[in-house]
Amino acid sequence: MSKRDYYEILGVDRSASDDEIKKSYRRLAMKHHPDRNQGSAEAEQKFKEVKEAHSVLSDGQKRAAYDQFGHAGVDRSAGGGEGGAGGFGDIFGDIFGDIFGDIFGGAAGGGRRRSRGSDLKYNLELSLEEAVQGIEKKIQIPKMSDCATCSGSGSRPGSTAKACGTCNGQGQVRMQQGFFSVQQACPNCKGQGKVITDPCASCHGQGMVRDEKTLSVKIPAGVDEGDQVRLSGEGESGGPGTTPGDLYVQVRIRKHPIFDRDGDDLYCEVPISFSAMALGGEIEVPTLSGRANLKIPAETQSEKVFRLRGKGVRNVRNGNQGDLYCKIVVEVPVNLTKQQKELLKEFDKSLSEGGNRHSPRSGSWTDKIKSFFDDLVT
Repeated sequence: MSKRDYYEILGVDRSASDDEIKKSYRRLAMKHHPDRNQGSAEAEQKFKEVKEAHSVLSDGQKRAAYDQFGHAGVDRSAGGGEGGAGGFGDIFGDIFGDIFGDIFGGAAGGGRRRSRGSDLKYNLELSLEEAVQGIEKKIQIPKMSDCATCSGSGSRPGSTAKACGTCNGQGQVRMQQGFFSVQQACPNCKGQGKVITDPCASCHGQGMVRDEKTLSVKIPAGVDEGDQVRLSGEGESGGPGTTPGDLYVQVRIRKHPIFDRDGDDLYCEVPISFSAMALGGEIEVPTLSGRANLKIPAETQSEKVFRLRGKGVRNVRNGNQGDLYCKIVVEVPVNLTKQQKELLKEFDKSLSEGGNRHSPRSGSWTDKIKSFFDDLVT
């Protein structure tokens, strides 16, 4: 049985914020928790779905992969639903952790240090030709990087940070709030266990500086609007002892003057003269790979669509080739000379003398209009 959409499970939009996802998870986890629904297999299943959806959507990297590739883009074993139901403590721990985190300025769970830096997102605009054929682009990314002067320590070269006097270098302190005793990150050293007494002049003790880096991004052939390319480790630094986040390059495609794209297929309009449509023949049409000849049968009607197989976009994932659809549109001549107008009048007269034989659709339309007005009168 196919999995349900994670956003649908949590009852949130795809644009939902992290806070909205977290609130919805807590509400649904409390509602379907097995401890509150003893013996209900349905509640247990829903609880597992909620946990799995939250474990993916609450993680920036997993959420980006899920948005792009769906369930196939995330590790099934990372869903969280396979780890059992758990007790109420994990839910209450999140709730009370936030409450005391707001009071004492610490992180939920008691002074955990960040293990990696933040992920970054970069919108890369491409032409349709670049997206279809693939390309390597140079981009410049502004981000926070480890300070080169102090190697990210935040201390002036030659000096070292001192143990924090508030937490005695532990990075955590225990706070009492009513009946609750909560261990939180030390408010003085922010959980680091050390304080900088002689800060680096380049980064002012932060350990990181605003930097701009030039990167080379390989865009595979066939990418579409909204597709992402992940550059591992090219996000922001999280500070000393952490690994950098990732950079997600999201594709944006400029509007093309000739072609419209829908998945792997391309669409275009081809204006041709009335005489060419009436008499038929062969015309030349553009494709992204060059020119192609298109045979127009005699008496072709306006807005007829012709399909050119294999002239669309090659799918970036399965390699299937899309098609090109050309819609024929009659172009009414303009700036006619007196002689041309007379010739057209003569031509039109000859068509009228032939009755409905030359214009069956027009004749049928006239009959329908006459019948319509006759019905109104009666």
